Amino acid sequence: MWNDFDDDDDQWDDGDEEDFRREQDRIRKHPLMQKANDILHLTEALVGVLDEGAKEMYGTYMLEDATVICGKFAGAEGVDDYILKMENAVFMKVHARHLNSMTYSVAMVDNHSEEHLQLLRDAINDFKSLFVDWVKGFDPSCKFDDGWGLF
Repeated sequence: MWNDFDDDDDQWDDGDEEDFRREQDRIRKHPLMQKANDILHLTEALVGVLDEGAKEMYGTYMLEDATVICGKFAGAEGVDDYILKMENAVFMKVHARHLNSMTYSVAMVDNHSEEHLQLLRDAINDFKSLFVDWVKGFDPSCKFDDGWGLF
């Protein structure tokens, strides 16, 4: 009987484990990921002190935006394909912009300190600067046709 696990070439070995850990460490230490994590932590802190009405109305969306930014960065950094990198970058941009606009919505409905909101806005602005430089480093010659015709 054929078994998926019969092929020794597909076995995970210590070298693969070390390569995986190095790659994860590289992604975690990347300045853009560090800034994305800063945004996530600032968002968690901000949402944590919102009144119940504002938390229900905005908190979930804000946390989703901040979390998606981190996840999509890891996804983009984990591949060489230009199209996949660009797709992830677009999601990151959209969620960062949405999170930024949510800070203004929160300011209208919650008595939250403007200084805390501004800290998050500043972090998003710093992220944007790092993001622009990061995207410029994508290699457009390393792409595979995904059948959708974008990029």
